[in-house]
Amino acid sequence: MDTTADKSVILVVDDDKTNLALAQNILTPQYRIAASNSGVAALKYLEGHRPDLILLDINMPDMDGFEVMKQIQLKGDSETIPVIFLTADNLAETEIKCFQMGAMDFVTKPFVPDILRSRVDKTIELDRYRHNLENMVMDQAEKITEDARRISSIQESVIVGMANLIESRDGSTGRHVKNTQMYVQLIADELYARGLFPMELTDDYIDDLCKAAPLHDVGKIKVPDAILQKPGKLTPEEYEEIKLHTTYSRKIIQMIIGDVEDEHYVRIVENIAMYHHERWDGTGYPSGLAGDGIPLEARIMAVADVFDALYEERVYKPPIRPIERIMQIMSEGRGTQFDPVIIDVFMEMLPILKKVLNIS
Repeated sequence: MDTTADKSVILVVDDDKTNLALAQNILTPQYRIAASNSGVAALKYLEGHRPDLILLDINMPDMDGFEVMKQIQLKGDSETIPVIFLTADNLAETEIKCFQMGAMDFVTKPFVPDILRSRVDKTIELDRYRHNLENMVMDQAEKITEDARRISSIQESVIVGMANLIESRDGSTGRHVKNTQMYVQLIADELYARGLFPMELTDDYIDDLCKAAPLHDVGKIKVPDAILQKPGKLTPEEYEEIKLHTTYSRKIIQMIIGDVEDEHYVRIVENIAMYHHERWDGTGYPSGLAGDGIPLEARIMAVADVFDALYEERVYKPPIRPIERIMQIMSEGRGTQFDPVIIDVFMEMLPILKKVLNIS
């Protein structure tokens, strides 16, 4: 059996003391009753309390029920409290206005006890059902969000793991994947902070770009070890073979994630993999794209990829030091190999690069 504390609270607002007493007598066995004899008193009560239902008389002096309803709807913590209007006016126009104002129901006066009780019970029950439904929806939404986050995390781990495995074939032991992803993030964040490429560089774009970066060389899985691990200079035939990793990458990406619903992410992955060896002057591969015809994500990836290739050791070359020498080499590719805007920003990022690479 419900204790007094468990009972729903009903605020009855009526300027007629007889109506207040009658409503209280009818509802008290099942509910706790709070009474206000004016709209002003009711609004003051609502400043510190949140009843489960409001029975609101329409015809009151100073402030009628409709005005009280407007004030309640302006209060963020009270606007969802269900309201039943009380009125001696049974005109259709009044009934229509009650519902237009957002009331759950209305009851005519003088009260018929069974009708009042029934309307109150039904409204309380419906409101509880609404609350339960809202909570269920919120719980499901949180679960779906958490599941999506978990799946996304697993997918990222699988993608990075696969990319690391592929990269390890040329002796880089996965550092290239981690490094280039970091450089892509740094470059994109700096471009964003400077307000460059505002139509493309959004938070979602940068997030997708960084998730896509590890797959830029996935096509190397189809390049023979003898070429990837060759310590000396490649022959023209071998160079043509290794250039194919870009088109191999695109085909592999289309095969493994082509049916992912996030088309924006898939497009970025494909563009990075396919076009990160294109050059600003149009002499790159595989398509000979030039200038802005090269997707922005590929232009960013190109800078990150080349920097890491120069900074880290490879089977075919030692690392270049100091870092200032790398920046000088890369600056010579401004307007030929690299997007002038991106390489200019990258040159100015030397202090940031030294900090993340722990260079004094």
